[in-house]
Amino acid sequence: MSKPQIKLMFTDFWFQLTLENIQGFFLYRLLDKTFEIEITDIDPDAIIYSCFGFEHLKYSCPRIYYAGENKRPNFNRCDYAFSFDYPVNERNFRLPLYRLYPQYPKLFEPRNPAKIIAEKRKFCSFVNSNAKAKERINLFDQLSKYKQVDSGGKVRNNVGGRVPDKVKFISDYKFNIAFENNSHPGYATEKLMEALVTNTIPIYWGDPEIGNDFNTKAFINYHDFKSMDAVIAHIKRVDQDDDLYCQYLSEPLVVDNKETEFCQEEKIIRRLEDIFTSQKCYVSDRRKKLQKILYYYKLMKHVIKKRNKPRTRSILPPRE
Repeated sequence: MSKPQIKLMFTDFWFQLTLENIQGFFLYRLLDKTFEIEITDIDPDAIIYSCFGFEHLKYSCPRIYYAGENKRPNFNRCDYAFSFDYPVNERNFRLPLYRLYPQYPKLFEPRNPAKIIAEKRKFCSFVNSNAKAKERINLFDQLSKYKQVDSGGKVRNNVGGRVPDKVKFISDYKFNIAFENNSHPGYATEKLMEALVTNTIPIYWGDPEIGNDFNTKAFINYHDFKSMDAVIAHIKRVDQDDDLYCQYLSEPLVVDNKETEFCQEEKIIRRLEDIFTSQKCYVSDRRKKLQKILYYYKLMKHVIKKRNKPRTRSILPPRE
């Protein structure tokens, strides 16, 4: 039985929009399981876009927004969204960024705490290239007063240069400062997951509702403490007590070692199928306003030119 055909356009993403990169993108790969996809900018059935431009304003067909950054969907511009946000409803599906990363299946692999402890790992790692992320830089500075925290990123680098492989680097440490760039309910990127799958104990700050995604007994959740001093005091206890250290390493990385509903591939595929079956356009007067939108788009061209700097070819968002 042949698959139904759909015409799609991708735009305003962080990666260069080559056919190879588009075909490697997570949502494309899931759609490809159900549909025969034609990539075209001529009368597409729908567009999938992100937050790195304004090209999507040119299209009056149904628009699907994908958020790889901590930015809210604008439902005056999009009909559907895959975002970090709660709630999940007819128009918004929660799809946290870590679900796109290749390390995701490792979250469900068994661990051997005794073997990990026997590795005699170094104290703590830090990989940060965002000088504006004050919360995690402050923790690095304060925790470094207890023991050296090895920094392999651009900020506070003390290992002789930026490390080429972040995941490999942090796998040599007992702890990792795994702070998001900022804090918002649901905003969970790859940072916590990458530390967890290396059998490191992450020190996490970012999503105050992170317990919906991961088992909070497997990491040190900054949000559970009243102050940075309290967090650092607890880190010291875990560092000095192998039984407490082993307790963290013995916990499953996700609650009950079960995949959350919003990360289940079949649920994501079902949402995509629903969208392309219904093809609802929720902004009913969009076509009437199209000329006004196109005018706005022309006014923004100078902004687009500034943003059209060469970007990484990676199909995963640039992280800092």
